[in-house]
Formats: sequence, structure tokens, C-alpha cells
Amino acid sequence: MSGAISLRTAIVAGIACAAAGSAATWYLVHARLPDGHRTPAEADVRAYRYVSLDKIIVMLRGAEGEPVSHFLAVDLVFKTPQETERVTREQLPLLRSVAVSALSNYTLERVRQMTLEELAGVINAAFTQAYASDRAGKPFTEAMISKLIIE
Repeated sequence: MSGAISLRTAIVAGIACAAAGSAATWYLVHARLPDGHRTPAEADVRAYRYVSLDKIIVMLRGAEGEPVSHFLAVDLVFKTPQETERVTREQLPLLRSVAVSALSNYTLERVRQMTLEELAGVINAAFTQAYASDRAGKPFTEAMISKLIIE
């Protein structure tokens, strides 16, 4: 009789393990993380292209009485879904203008204190604001800095 009990116990344990595995799989596929990020199963699977916008030159504001002008040169790369790549390319002059406008109020000292991520955040925030009233929205997901020169 002890053999029958151990067989029953093994079968019940196997079913319990299978049920727990199924529940864990369902949770990983369907649940969202608390901070709003997607689980790996819900990751974005769109095809992306990268569109370059080179040689954006911005004169930085100088301190009062400073005799030398300073500038910032930045190259941007836009991560854009494949289906909106053409729209992003057509809007490069607008994107250049928005980037220059966003960066032209900074001084040399302030820009030197910023990290690359902070500077990219300023640029992306300016693009988000520029497209806020556009019903079609931004044709790209983010702008990344590919080159930065501060002189």
C-alpha cells in the first residue's frame, strides 16, 4: 500500500508542478511590470531604421563680457519605424530647427556640466513639445546623439 501512496503523491506533485509552470508562463506573457514597462513577451517587434541629421551647429550664450564665442556641434540619429522613415527624412529641416532652438539658450558652462543623457533628454523633450499639436505625432521614437563637440 505504501507503493500506491507514493505513486499517487508523485502524480499529484507532477500535476501541481505543471499547473505552477503554466501559471508562471501566463503571468510572464500577460502581466505588466509595476513601472509600466512591458514584459519581454510584449516587447516592441517593429522594424526600425536609423536616420542621420549631421552638423547641427549652435552658438552658445556667453557670460557677460566674455570676448570669445563658443559653439556646440552635434550629430543626431533618429530611431524611426520603417513605415515612417520617409516622413522623418522629409522633416529633417524642421528637426534641425527645433534642436537649434532647444540648445541655443544654454551657456558653455551649463552644457559642460550636463551628461550626454541629459542633453539627449533636452533634445527629445523639445521634439515631443514640437509635435504635441501634430495629430500624426512624431514620426520617430527617439533622437540619439551620435557625435558631440563643445568648443
